[in-house]
Amino acid sequence: MSQQFLKLIQRGATAEIADAVAADPGLILWRDAQGVSALMWSIYSGQDLVRDFLLVEMERTNDELDIFEASSIGRLAVIESLLADTPQLVGEYSPDGWTPLHLAAAFGTPEAVKLLLDYRAPVDAVSRNPQANQPLHAALALGRNPETVRLLLNAHADPNARQTAGFTALFSAAAANRRDLAEILIARGANPALQSDLGQTAAGFARERGHNELADWLESL
Repeated sequence: MSQQFLKLIQRGATAEIADAVAADPGLILWRDAQGVSALMWSIYSGQDLVRDFLLVEMERTNDELDIFEASSIGRLAVIESLLADTPQLVGEYSPDGWTPLHLAAAFGTPEAVKLLLDYRAPVDAVSRNPQANQPLHAALALGRNPETVRLLLNAHADPNARQTAGFTALFSAAAANRRDLAEILIARGANPALQSDLGQTAAGFARERGHNELADWLESL
């Protein structure tokens, strides 16, 4: 049933998930072989209705969120309670290699990012997975919230830090055609001339995706 349940989550089959949970309430707390929860899979899959269903069911059965789940959905009270009891959780890694700050930057809210930073979340933590990235990379690749980006930079995130393949955060801004985010990064020291491991610049990355206006601007700097 486990792999079938995961496929239902990934497809966003909320009605079928509800039927499965009604037949087997324990599925609410299902985790894959790596230890990633059903709730996290709904978040990773962008299935908001499934996420909300699982959250309602967890609340109904008094099942608690862990620090990674709470950070991903911006549940400030839960984050605060967990870190007040166990401060070291702020630097822990999820089963698939993310810190709470990575997940808040990618999927959560600026408020969750700020709270984690207030608890001294390591802004330069490198994920323990093939991405080998920092929270700033996660913010640019997925969250793309300007306030989150500013919070991380204010906490001394390195705008020129590299992840797998030598990409910096500026490459993600270029790929998404987000000049607003590129401007924030460059104002805080991001270098548009840096090249990836394949010799590509952020401007080339933008142009390859048809974002010629942004590419022209980056090349003009």
